[in-house]
Amino acid sequence: MSSPASMSRSSVLPKAAMNLFAGLIALASLFPLFWMFLCGFKSAADVMAVPFQFFPPSYHPENYTNLLLGQVDATIFPQGASFIRSMVLTFLISAGSVVISLLLNSMAGYVFARLKFPFKDFLWVLYLIPWFIPPISLLITQYLVVSQLKMLNSVWVIILPGITYTYSIFFYRQFYLGIPQSLEEAAKIDGASAGSTYFRIFLPMSSTPFVIMGMTVFLGYWSSFLWPILTISDPGLFQINQLVSYFKTTYNKQFHYMMAASAITAVPTIVLFLIFQRRIIQGIKISGIK
Repeated sequence: MSSPASMSRSSVLPKAAMNLFAGLIALASLFPLFWMFLCGFKSAADVMAVPFQFFPPSYHPENYTNLLLGQVDATIFPQGASFIRSMVLTFLISAGSVVISLLLNSMAGYVFARLKFPFKDFLWVLYLIPWFIPPISLLITQYLVVSQLKMLNSVWVIILPGITYTYSIFFYRQFYLGIPQSLEEAAKIDGASAGSTYFRIFLPMSSTPFVIMGMTVFLGYWSSFLWPILTISDPGLFQINQLVSYFKTTYNKQFHYMMAASAITAVPTIVLFLIFQRRIIQGIKISGIK
């Protein structure tokens, strides 16, 4: 018969091995970010130096301060472009899109989950079809649509095309299907309409899916590159990743500024993850259960 001490050791060892493995995965994940941050302190020549040097031979904090204070060489950016203005604009567009997207997608998910209407099942299957179509294959069609609508070079051409998408509504629908029917029946007895039931019962219970879907929407807008390149040519409306790409052109490669700018643009997403990490993990668990 095994002694309590041996049983304790047998349970501790697997846990320690898993913690060690998780730590190694975390280090491997954080290494590129840390290296990018350090490269932001290097000179342009040191970033591409051979042999490779992990730490900067000499530190150049002016790479970061020049970006934040708008003192980057005017020949790098198009006239009228500004790193800080682009970053603030991208953040506002991303945050605003999150609010609109959460409201519209959750309402659509509620409709498909709890309301009854003609051809509901057929419309749901029809709505799921775009989920299986690669988004890149629709890019030209989307561009032609916004062009015909005279939306190019506007804030709306960035916001509107990504407001609703199939997975978000599917996620909300699955979440709302798990809410007890008795709550909705009690609201109906009290005379609440479908809209009132959604806003008073379902919406307050949606904080966890709101966080995980909100982070997904925010990251989608914050990291967008191809769509802004196609639809925005006004330097005053450049999105942050669109502007960062100007640090690497055919005749002017500013890798030190590119690394510094990339490190700065990573900060908002890291901060948001640290704030909402518990809710994000809860949301992942919910999606797995559903």
